[in-house]
Amino acid sequence: MSTTERVAIVTAASKGMGAAIARELARRGYKLALFATSDAVTALAEELGGIAVQGSVTEPADLQRLVDTTMERWGRIDAVVNNTGHPPKGDILAIPDADWHLGLDLVLVNVVRLARLVTPAMEAAGKGAIVNISAFGAVQPGAAYPVSSVLRAGLSAFTKLYADRYAAAGIRMNSVLPGFIDSYPETPELIAQIPSRRFGTVEEIAKTTAFLLSDEAGYITGQNLLVDGGLVKGI
Repeated sequence: MSTTERVAIVTAASKGMGAAIARELARRGYKLALFATSDAVTALAEELGGIAVQGSVTEPADLQRLVDTTMERWGRIDAVVNNTGHPPKGDILAIPDADWHLGLDLVLVNVVRLARLVTPAMEAAGKGAIVNISAFGAVQPGAAYPVSSVLRAGLSAFTKLYADRYAAAGIRMNSVLPGFIDSYPETPELIAQIPSRRFGTVEEIAKTTAFLLSDEAGYITGQNLLVDGGLVKGI
């Protein structure tokens, strides 16, 4: 099957990294099903020759509608990019339970739910690839974003567990862990923390994601790839 025949779902696709990923996949010939809460996703889908579905990744019915609409329009799902907004922030013990539960739905459970929905189609095709857009806090937790750090570490674990379970079926799952990206406000203090002395670009995240979805990455699965300009101090 050629790349031009592949179908990809991209969530939170109306702006930032999601929109950049959608544009990069369209450039590589993917048919697209774009999903976001904003109606801006409709204009982007029209621009890229894809379809748009509005809804929230935290709502199971919306995810079901996304998958059903994609299958009705394209008849297959070859790739999924799980991208979301930022979970609630705050001082670690001041964050209410409701915000932790919202973060769980926003960062982790949505990936589990969408995996349940798309895996049967990928199993039937004998092939599929999923990339989760996570964050560097999964490996270097930050006090400014405790919900994100805790739950993205859990996402890394799910990525590995899912990848091992479905590798023999030809389905791969990896996560991209961006550092500071130019969709986020830059400050001199943040720049000073980055060995590369610059923010990454949404286009760089898009190209990394497209590579992990491609056949060139066909032997890469269960990985959590930092794309951070050297920000994370661990090895």
